[in-house]
Amino acid sequence: MTLTELLANEELRQREFPVARDKIFLAHAGVCPLPHRVAEAVSECAKRGTLGDQEAFVLHRLNDARKLGARLLNCQPEEVALVGPTSLALSFVAAGLSFRKGDNLLIYHDDYPSNVYPWMALAEHGVEVRLLNTRGFGVIRPQDVMGQVDENTRLVALASCHFISGYRIDFQAIGKFLRERGILFCLDAIQTLGAFPTTVEHVDFLAADAHKWLLGPCGAGLLYVRRELQEKLNPPIYGWHNVRCPNFVAQEQIVFRNDATKYEAGTHNLLGLVGLITAMELVVEIGVENIAAELLRKRAWLAPALQAKGFTVLNADVKPENTSSIVSFHQPSQDLAALHKKLTDAGVVTSLRTDRKGQNYLRLSPHFYNTDAELQRVLELL
Repeated sequence: MTLTELLANEELRQREFPVARDKIFLAHAGVCPLPHRVAEAVSECAKRGTLGDQEAFVLHRLNDARKLGARLLNCQPEEVALVGPTSLALSFVAAGLSFRKGDNLLIYHDDYPSNVYPWMALAEHGVEVRLLNTRGFGVIRPQDVMGQVDENTRLVALASCHFISGYRIDFQAIGKFLRERGILFCLDAIQTLGAFPTTVEHVDFLAADAHKWLLGPCGAGLLYVRRELQEKLNPPIYGWHNVRCPNFVAQEQIVFRNDATKYEAGTHNLLGLVGLITAMELVVEIGVENIAAELLRKRAWLAPALQAKGFTVLNADVKPENTSSIVSFHQPSQDLAALHKKLTDAGVVTSLRTDRKGQNYLRLSPHFYNTDAELQRVLELL
């Protein structure tokens, strides 16, 4: 199935994405609806699980998940761990590294809390947690990072795309700069993986759950740890799977596995991972580059159309390489909560978000299967 075929064939589109039968779903930056094939894969897995050991016929597919994740991230399967929610994976990194007194790390306080709290918690251990200063809400430029690290900076933790502003950072340039200075770089990639190329040539750690742009189940995600750093990053949890225990017999010493499976402590979320595999297969089938081009095409049309209606669109005029499919907007004279409800009542699923100052935004986040006709309908309702 190609993107062109999907958008040209409404019957195919509704079969692959059942949510399109009754709703205009524009909230993929929140929690996505499952494609038909993903739901079918999970359902079939659950049905087969009623006939015996539910692990027996699924375990061999875990390597498929790692290989697909590695293909999307451009890394090796041995660098990919299957670690559920983004919050958990980021917490593994924060809690698993050894910091020294006097070390500092740099974060953006207005990132999604999953990429803030794990790092803030390190202050209790004597780590200085610095908050990045930016010129605009969610706008992080390479020079902003370059100007706010020093010889004591141990790690920088950022999101690949801001969840409200929709600004995509140049994480490759940032990562290259940090690598040259021996500073670790951790990326929360949940808002780009599956939507835009998100590769890890200049990234040390990356986390992303499947329930947004990957179009997969909740709690089934990926953790990337660069091979050279796996000895230095020890997980804060221990179990039968990540610690060596031949024949399930506990040994006298704790010896972790020697690849990214050291971060998978126990029994896997098998149903979720089957869904994740199918979702990643769908993304690969359509093609990440094709998806990205389609999302930018939608954005280039949608943002000016909203401005023409008198709305203020966050980061409407930034370069295409820094834009995404997240389009957040507001208008002083509008009750956005009421407008959000109006759209909901009309079968349009959007998100209502609020910044630190209390400003409300309506957030649209269409995916590749949304049509121009759907977006036009939303503009009519607005």
